[in-house]
Amino acid sequence: MDLSTENEYEIVTRLKDSDHEAFEQLYQLYSSRLLGYLIKLVKSDLYAGEILQDTFIKLWYNRKNIDPNQSFRSYLFRIAENNVYDFFRKAARDKKLQAAIIKSACEHYQHVEENLFTKENEQILQDAINLLPHKRRQVFQLIKIEERSYDEVSALLNISASTINDHIVKASKSIRENLKRYHIAELSMIFLFLSS
Repeated sequence: MDLSTENEYEIVTRLKDSDHEAFEQLYQLYSSRLLGYLIKLVKSDLYAGEILQDTFIKLWYNRKNIDPNQSFRSYLFRIAENNVYDFFRKAARDKKLQAAIIKSACEHYQHVEENLFTKENEQILQDAINLLPHKRRQVFQLIKIEERSYDEVSALLNISASTINDHIVKASKSIRENLKRYHIAELSMIFLFLSS
């Protein structure tokens, strides 16, 4: 929700006059956007939350210095950025905090990387499945992906259990051959899935 210039001017003027309701309105309007920005900067939900609270505390204590004619958003984000600089300066002196920031940033990075890698692997597997002949692909999808029983698939496709088994063996072999081209260690998990 964005404020019009007129509304923002009015609310900021009320904040300058120590109006608690105006402060609450501005917090509701800007806190989630600001939190997202802080998380990007410090790579930690916990520290970003602390910096967010410090930012609004400073906003309240410095409310008399606010110029309602200037952009409130810029003013608020500048306070937040200064708090981030202070946070990193403190971290440079505090070895425990420094270690915690590095650990948090690494976990954040790993989480993003793992999500991308999982999606990439799923796509690679799906591409390999799509290369199978129609009937073989259909059998493979039903048994391996949808986890249906041989009896179910036999009744559904009107084929024998031995034919299903033949399709699964050949499909697994074909998919494994296609996946070998990618030389990705994590694909061993897919190989296990295919051979089970």
